[in-house]
Amino acid sequence: MNFIIAIDGPAASGKTTTAKGVAKKLNITYLDTGAMYRAFAYYVLSNNIDPEDEDSINRIVENVNIELENVDGQIKVLLNKEDISDKIRNEKISQAASKVSTYQKVRKHLVKLQREVGEKYPLVAEGRDIGTVVFPKADLKIFFDCSVEERAKRRYKEYLEKGIDIDIEKLKKEIVERDNRDRSRKNAPLRMAEDAILIDTTNLSKEEQIDIVIQEAKKRKASL
Repeated sequence: MNFIIAIDGPAASGKTTTAKGVAKKLNITYLDTGAMYRAFAYYVLSNNIDPEDEDSINRIVENVNIELENVDGQIKVLLNKEDISDKIRNEKISQAASKVSTYQKVRKHLVKLQREVGEKYPLVAEGRDIGTVVFPKADLKIFFDCSVEERAKRRYKEYLEKGIDIDIEKLKKEIVERDNRDRSRKNAPLRMAEDAILIDTTNLSKEEQIDIVIQEAKKRKASL
């Protein structure tokens, strides 16, 4: 297997920013598994399927093909060959993704797609079950944690930068609800792998988070 860095943690803990930064500095592939679940959720909502209707969702799983492409340093999310990168970054999709990701058949399908990427390239993968399920033999496993207050501030800032005004207390509530759902789901719940390194990102800058992961990676593979 190629050299793999697995970064897990709850929503808005810094996984995506760090994984992108690490992948860029090490010149390896960035695998955003969360975007794949968002893409699946987008397909579900676009076809007027209730995210709570597991039976209906199970029937359409095989119709969904999701690919991630690196285009000039930007990750493009392709759903059945259509670029939907700009359509999946909102709270409605986020909440739906959290729901559909609890279904075993959905997870099995997407994990298969994710492992295929790992067989082709060295990579940094981030999500909620990377070190425990997707790549249990990853060379480096990191688990990010962060206070709810700080995560809500980060998500709030992201929305403002997109011109979207949202109540920060509402964001806090949604983050807590998603945490509970991710940690309590039956299939591949959010948890830290026994051999993962725990990093509290509450008071860390983006640069500090990236540097910590890179230094840990170089301890395991000096040629990086």
